[in-house]
Amino acid sequence: MKNNPIKVQTQNLSSKEQQKFLSSIFLGIKICFFLLGIISLLKIGYISKIRITRLREIKESYFHEKDKYRELTSRFDDLFKINGQQRFMKDQDQMISRDRMRVIWR
Repeated sequence: MKNNPIKVQTQNLSSKEQQKFLSSIFLGIKICFFLLGIISLLKIGYISKIRITRLREIKESYFHEKDKYRELTSRFDDLFKINGQQRFMKDQDQMISRDRMRVIWR
């Protein structure tokens, strides 16, 4: 039995079509992975930017609180110096309204 030339030609065409079909599917999968990678990199970049901004805010807040602590520590230490209590009383803000009578105990 000889192979029918039409049948052989049809098999060759179908295998070429199958190869084209499979290569187009693989190309589609590669494009999807490429897009997935790009989107992931963009998300990582955005999240990193947000994290760096938050860390910068925390750092600034830390330094602000550290400066406040130093100032309060020095003021507290000044209380124990000579006449420190008198200076402390003079430095305090007056929270009594002006039309009230004030009593100062000595």
